[in-house]
Amino acid sequence: MTVEEAVAAAFRDEWGQVLATVIGLTGDWELAEDCVADAFASALDAWRRDGVPRRPGAWLTVAARNQARGRLRRAGVEQRKLAEVASMPDPEPVPPTEFPDHRLELIFTCCHPALRPEARVALTLRTLVGMTTAEIARAFLVPEPTMAQRLVRAQRKIRNAGIPYRVPPAHLLPERTGGVLAVLYLLYREGYASSTDELVRPDVSGEAIRLARALVSLMPDEPEAVGLLALMLLQDARRPARLDADGEVVLLADQDRALWDRTMIAEGTAMLEAALRRGQVGAYQLQAAIAAEHDRGPETDWREIVRLYDELLRVLPSPVVRLHRAVAVASVDGPAAALPLVEELKAELERHHLWHATRADLLRRMSRGAEARSAYEVALGLAPSAAERRFLGRRVAESG
Repeated sequence: MTVEEAVAAAFRDEWGQVLATVIGLTGDWELAEDCVADAFASALDAWRRDGVPRRPGAWLTVAARNQARGRLRRAGVEQRKLAEVASMPDPEPVPPTEFPDHRLELIFTCCHPALRPEARVALTLRTLVGMTTAEIARAFLVPEPTMAQRLVRAQRKIRNAGIPYRVPPAHLLPERTGGVLAVLYLLYREGYASSTDELVRPDVSGEAIRLARALVSLMPDEPEAVGLLALMLLQDARRPARLDADGEVVLLADQDRALWDRTMIAEGTAMLEAALRRGQVGAYQLQAAIAAEHDRGPETDWREIVRLYDELLRVLPSPVVRLHRAVAVASVDGPAAALPLVEELKAELERHHLWHATRADLLRRMSRGAEARSAYEVALGLAPSAAERRFLGRRVAESG
C-alpha cells in the first residue's frame, strides 16, 4: 500500500473518530475541522519520511490536537483554556467512557432539535463521514454556496447556543431518538445508494451500521432503534451482488442470491422479530419487514410486500414510499395497473431520477418504446452515480 493509499484509507476509517475526539477536547467545531484537515495533509509528508504508523488514527489525533494547541496559543486564548488544551491526553490507550464511542456523542450533537432537520443531516455527513461540501450539496440538490452557508450556520449555532457535546441523559433520550434514527438511516442510504459518483460506499454504510449498533447498545429497549439496525443489516446483506465484476448495476431480480450475506440476514431477521414482539410497530420495523421478504427467497411474495407498504403508508405517508409500493403493485397486477400510481406522483418526484426510471421501466414492459426511451433519457440526466448512468444509457439504447 502506498502512502497515498494509506492516507486515503485512514480518511475513510478514521475521519469521524479523530474529528469527534478533537471537537470533544476543544469544544470548537470549526477549529477542530481545520486542524483535522491539516493533520491529514501533514500525514502525507510525515508518513513518507517515517513510514505509516501502526495506529494511524492515534497519530492523526495527536497531530490534530497539537495543531489545535498551536492555533489557540497563536490566537492568544486565555491561559485557562490554553492550559486545558496543553494537558490533553494522548489517545493511547483510549480510556473507557460511559458511551460506546465518541462518534455517538457527535451524532447526538449534530441531531440536536435546535438545528433544522436538513442541517442535522448535512452536518452529520460532513463531520462523521468527511463528505465535501460539494458532495453534500449534490445530495440535497442545492448550490454548493448554499450548503456551505448551511453548514457554517449549524456549527455556529452549536457554539453560540452552548449545545452540549454529549449523549443526552436518559430522560431526554426518547424525544431525541427519532431525529438520530432519521439521520442514521440517511447516512446509511448515502453509503448504500450514494448521491456521489460512487453508487456504493461501504465505508459510509458500514459507519452507519456501527453507529446504529452503538445506539442499540445504549437503548436496547427502543424497538425502532432495533428495527433500524435490522433494516440496515437486511439491506446491506445484498451489497455484494448489487454490482457485477465490471462495476455495473445488477437489479434486485437479477442478483445472484448466493452472494448475499446469509449471516447478516439471519442477524437482521432475529433483530426484527425481537423488535416486533414489543408490539410498537414503527416505520423502520415495517421497512425491515419488507427487506426481509426480499431476502427470504427464492421467490419474492409481492402480495405480502404490497400489504406491508400499505401499513407503512399509514405511518409514513411519503411519495417515495408510494413509488416503491407502485413497483410492488406492478409485480402483482402488471405494469398497466402501476403506471397511474406512478403518474400521480409527478409533481412531487419529477426531479428524482428514480421516478423517471420507474416510469420508463413500466412503459418498456408495456411495449411503449418511444415513451420509455424519453423517460429513460430524463432519468439518465438526473442520475447521480456513474454506474446508474451507464445502466440507464443501456436502457436508452435498448429502447431505440
